[in-house]
Amino acid sequence: MNWLNKLERKIGRYAVPNLIIWLIGAYTVGYVFGTVSPGILSYLTLSPYHILHGQIWRLVTWVFMPTESNLIFLLIMALFYYQLGMALERTWGTFRFNVYIFGGMIFTVIGAFVLYGIYYAMNASVISQMPALAAQISYSIASGFSTNYINMSIFLAFAVMYPDMQVMLYFIIPIKMKWMAIVYAVLTLYEFVVSGWAGRVAIFMSLLNFIIFFFS
Repeated sequence: MNWLNKLERKIGRYAVPNLIIWLIGAYTVGYVFGTVSPGILSYLTLSPYHILHGQIWRLVTWVFMPTESNLIFLLIMALFYYQLGMALERTWGTFRFNVYIFGGMIFTVIGAFVLYGIYYAMNASVISQMPALAAQISYSIASGFSTNYINMSIFLAFAVMYPDMQVMLYFIIPIKMKWMAIVYAVLTLYEFVVSGWAGRVAIFMSLLNFIIFFFS
């Protein structure tokens, strides 16, 4: 990856150390928002329609959407991905880990806008008569774009780097990362097949950073 080496020499000093901590912190803040005032979450989603109408904070705040609604599962997820994220950053270096995570986020945003554009074009005649339909379509699209697949890309990257590392699934079952990755990959593939176009675009764009990193 010569292009990545050149990029690191130019802007590597701006990389954010311990990025996974910030990411988990965002999930935690989103969980608190959802618990205290669930209505706030509707203003955080990755809704292209509202972004195009001035709510540009949504380009960032969708990362705050909680990945778990149960506090126990949120804590388990946070601990698990903290370990994976820190290990990847130590292996790759801060800059490359930043590129991997931010790349996944950028591809996700692009995917949401591409999908919104397609749906808008397909329903242009109806939207012209019912403008509110555009917002409904956008909200529907936003529901499929979350950090779940960003987390999946972290997991898959770690499994590729450390396939024989053994972890305790739910703190009980010992299992190697490569077997967990295969199960996750099969489930994701199944979800890709049975989902509509919105789900397929969300999955593909969110995992595009993994595809680029490991197949380039």
